[in-house]
Amino acid sequence: MVDPTVPVQDVEAEFSTTLIAGGYTFALWGRQARVLALQPYAWGSVSSEIGGQQQSRALKGLLDPRVKFSVGLVGAPALTPEEFARTPRRTVIGASLTVIAPTGEYDSTRLINLGFNRWAFKPEIGIWHPMGRWTLEGSAGIWFYTTNDSYFPGTAKRTQDPFLGLQAHVSYTFDNGAWIGLDGTWFSGGKTHVNETAASDRQNNTRLGATLSLPMSREQSLKFIYSTGVATRRGADFDTFVVLWQLVMP
Repeated sequence: MVDPTVPVQDVEAEFSTTLIAGGYTFALWGRQARVLALQPYAWGSVSSEIGGQQQSRALKGLLDPRVKFSVGLVGAPALTPEEFARTPRRTVIGASLTVIAPTGEYDSTRLINLGFNRWAFKPEIGIWHPMGRWTLEGSAGIWFYTTNDSYFPGTAKRTQDPFLGLQAHVSYTFDNGAWIGLDGTWFSGGKTHVNETAASDRQNNTRLGATLSLPMSREQSLKFIYSTGVATRRGADFDTFVVLWQLVMP
């Protein structure tokens, strides 16, 4: 939402975000596949020091939406809900592609926007391994970005180097279906260039988070998600808390 590489100082922002998300699971060449789409909306205010002067701005509107397609490569055959419930858990290896479209609110005369005015693509591969009530997960992916041809003050071109991300998760499931998980993320890269002039903004950061999922019914659950920055070289030094209601339709 707030670009961590823009040349501003002492940025303070307070935002609330809501989102609409939907997913569909289907069979693809005998493998389990899924498409997930998310559209966030945010509102709030941001203040910063630009050129020695304090400035503030209220923002509200759509953020860039994202669509994620994933498919199981090993250990994830396409099953009916009844077959899935009877099948023992097994190690799964899968791949995914996430796409972010440049349709969020963007003003090329402003340094801080809700959208980024560029496409982004993230191929990723991951592994999921059950151990009784415990589950271990790991993934590796790389973000690729297209050029923003209308960067501040509206005539500049901004590019960004690829961005490598590694994630690890461990979770524990209780008798009632509730589960708690801990996760860590390390990401590096993403140096930007404005009109081919490189900025000293390469990121090399680590974040930790926790999730608590509580079942409300057979089809619904309520999730509480918290994450925080642990080691931050540039950007991403913030805390987040998310409450998420999930509905699974048969």
